[in-house]
Amino acid sequence: MIKVVLADDHATLRDGLKVILEMEPNIEIIGEASNGREAVDQVSRLEPDVVVMDISMPELTGIEATRKITQNCPNTGIIILSMHSTAEHVFQALQAGARGYLLKDSASRDVVDAVLTVASGKRYLSEPVTNTLVTDYLQQHDALQEKSVLESLSQREREILPLVLEGKSSVEIGKLLFLSPKSVETYRSRIMHKLEVKDMISLVKFAVQHNLMPK
Repeated sequence: MIKVVLADDHATLRDGLKVILEMEPNIEIIGEASNGREAVDQVSRLEPDVVVMDISMPELTGIEATRKITQNCPNTGIIILSMHSTAEHVFQALQAGARGYLLKDSASRDVVDAVLTVASGKRYLSEPVTNTLVTDYLQQHDALQEKSVLESLSQREREILPLVLEGKSSVEIGKLLFLSPKSVETYRSRIMHKLEVKDMISLVKFAVQHNLMPK
């Protein structure tokens, strides 16, 4: 039997989750809490397998309560209930020790799967949360790739790039930087190759996308 404590300051939500979870023959609700401090006390006393906990509660937030429970009762799996799906909220919960994260608007549909999964020692993230984390990862990955491409330019190439974007000719750039026009052409060619652009129009598009255009 999987023993569960429900922690939420809204009795109506607790009652709804209790009905859903107790329809499962191997899940038993052994305690309820209406604030974070009470949740910590209930877990210490009852030693449940799983806690389903609201992220926003009085006295102690769900994150603070999760941190304390993880320290005191490491064998109890914690599932955070939240209205927030941002990567920052999810990472805060996971760093505090939570093993699951559910959005409140999908809790009635996902809570049973979450409890069963966390009770088995695995993590559970609802589908919208997983999508958020994947999107956040891809955005960070793209940003790192873009940074890597720009960092591949040499110091001289970085000096020449804004002058090229200003529309200056190789002769004009050469005079400003004390280089021969032929050397400037070589640098221009290297810049285009490294940024993977084939012509001036593509270079300008790249510059606009990466906020490189001279102001």
